[in-house]
Amino acid sequence: MGKAMQIQTPVDLGLVIRDRRRKLQLNQTNLARKVGVGRQWIVGIEHGKPRAELGLVLRTLSALGLSFTIDAGYHLPRSNDDITPVDIDAVVSAAKGGRK
Repeated sequence: MGKAMQIQTPVDLGLVIRDRRRKLQLNQTNLARKVGVGRQWIVGIEHGKPRAELGLVLRTLSALGLSFTIDAGYHLPRSNDDITPVDIDAVVSAAKGGRK
């Protein structure tokens, strides 16, 4: 696992993105193409654009070989804990009025 860095502001994130881009010897135009955005979007995120779309930020991090991690022992809840399973056969049968 690589070295972790604490990001507290959009500017911190922008600096990390710019530093990684430079280390990979990518210019802003080439990174923008990899991410599927315009060069100006890369300029904005590198300058700490506070309202950047999360999906694009994650795509940018991925294009740079970076990952996004949440710590403090947080674990995602199991998806099936909150959802009651549905018997689709019973639903279809009821919709047909009990006939097959």
